[in-house]
Amino acid sequence: MATKVSDYVLQRLREWEVEHVFAYAGDGINGLLAAWGRADNKPEFVQARHEEMAAFQAVGYAKFSGKVGVCAATSGPGAIHLLNGLYDAKLDHVPVVAIVGQTNRSALGGSYQQEVDLLSLYKDVASEFCEMVTVPEQLPNVIDRAMRTAYARRTVTAVIIPADVQDLDYSPPTHAFKMVPSSLGASTYAPLPAPDDVARAAEVLNAGEKVAILVGQGARGARAQVEVLAETLGAGVAKALLGKDVLPDDLPYVTGSIGLLGTRSSYEMMRDCDTLLVVGSSFPYSQFLPEFDQARAVQIDIDPFMIGLRYPFEVNLVGDARATLDALLPHLKKKKHGAWRKKIEKDTAKWWEVMQRRAAVEADPVNPEYVVHALDALLPDDVMVAADSGSAANWYARHLRFRGTMRGSLSGTLATMGPGVPYVIGAKFAHSDRPAIAIVGDGAMQMNGMAELITVAKYWRGWENPRLVVAVLNNQDLNQVTWEMRAMSGAPQFLPSQALPDVRYADFARSIGLDGVRVEKPDQVEEAWQRALAGDRPFVIDFRTDPAVPPIPPHAGLDQIEAAALSVLKGDSDRKAMLRQGLKAKVQEMLPGHHRESGGEGSAEK
Repeated sequence: MATKVSDYVLQRLREWEVEHVFAYAGDGINGLLAAWGRADNKPEFVQARHEEMAAFQAVGYAKFSGKVGVCAATSGPGAIHLLNGLYDAKLDHVPVVAIVGQTNRSALGGSYQQEVDLLSLYKDVASEFCEMVTVPEQLPNVIDRAMRTAYARRTVTAVIIPADVQDLDYSPPTHAFKMVPSSLGASTYAPLPAPDDVARAAEVLNAGEKVAILVGQGARGARAQVEVLAETLGAGVAKALLGKDVLPDDLPYVTGSIGLLGTRSSYEMMRDCDTLLVVGSSFPYSQFLPEFDQARAVQIDIDPFMIGLRYPFEVNLVGDARATLDALLPHLKKKKHGAWRKKIEKDTAKWWEVMQRRAAVEADPVNPEYVVHALDALLPDDVMVAADSGSAANWYARHLRFRGTMRGSLSGTLATMGPGVPYVIGAKFAHSDRPAIAIVGDGAMQMNGMAELITVAKYWRGWENPRLVVAVLNNQDLNQVTWEMRAMSGAPQFLPSQALPDVRYADFARSIGLDGVRVEKPDQVEEAWQRALAGDRPFVIDFRTDPAVPPIPPHAGLDQIEAAALSVLKGDSDRKAMLRQGLKAKVQEMLPGHHRESGGEGSAEK
């Protein structure tokens, strides 16, 4: 039997060592589906409940494996559904290849059913490489360039294959005019900046007395070098959210996350430093970096298009983080660990004490900070954690201390709702021997997490380690938006937009063969985590949490917190007075020594 184009596409993916394709069926890829049948389902077709979830699963797979994630969908609506997950990949610099169907070539331009101009639609999200296959001889070049570009540029690429082309007999390109041959593979490489630029960067860093380092996901392969760097410069290290797993949090100089979801110790280190080094991060919020005239600064990034975006850097080094630091370190002079380093370590230790106090504050019925704080000590050494967007991301960023080989991620730049559960599904296909945890809000769970539990139920028996825990922070509120309305707009909660129905998530999990429990009291929290992490199958914990616990920014003062909370009670002076008194006591219980100012030395958690 002749090899068809669809057969060859799957063959080429196997030759690129693609083991899974996250997908959903449709007649626009019927030829590929038939080829999967002939290929004994290799690479494995992983059936999501929705094309957007297939894309998120590919992103999660890529984030936790370091390999290209591949997703596939039918023409028209299927291709459209992929877009949100593909933009998540593009904005977080994750290598993902999308393979999508298209209507027959003979129907193109005829306003045919499910005909969408996919080349135009995908022009932005797959801007580095997007191509439609119209004749067999375009292969293998198109597949190879899609894979190679995704790896090299850490981005999204797309291959569009009309339905009739999938069924054509495959014929390779010949040694002829206007034929484009191709070959497999892409060797690894580590670009380096010029030696003179490295020397200039060293001069800046050697001159500093109060050095702060910010690392992002681009520094993940340079953990050892960053640790030596921090020790040499007597510096503290803050972590952008996508770089949360770059360095272990049990190092005393690691101040934790930075930004609106970050720690006070990171905020104050940036506020007070005189020198800044950013390694592998495109952290967007410049207001959490030093004042522009305060610090001399150096940036290291492998992508020249991401250089110099967030701060007036004095030296910009384009290069691989590990190789560049290896070149830089011999030029650095070792600094004594004096008052600056001691302050960083002291402030960091105090921050974790504050987190413990905040988690211990009583709430109705359960404090969400306690839910995540209780997990911290129970995290398995090799766990993979995903957080969804929303207030769940706050508690993930602030309360979980990653150690050793723990991994974690979320939708860092797009900050889209819904990737928490599909991320950990993708992670389990990347490392089926490792436990995985998703921390999600009830809004995200209702949006798509419940449906993806069906995907979990379909595949978990094939995983080497069955542990996958989904923790739902069930507060019946779209909580992050509620608090943003209060803090930014001074507006009360608009219930028609924010209130969510109560759903028995654990009951649903049990109904499809998984396990689960509902937690409505603080004394049930730790036991639920232990039970889930010791389970023999995926587990859903339905935590009934208090929507009134505010995701306090690290730089917030009591006045701002009061204003946000009291906005819900406009016009009711008696209730305002009562709430103000209770709120003040609660904030002071969480943050002893907290002053009313929102900035300056007086506002630090002492």
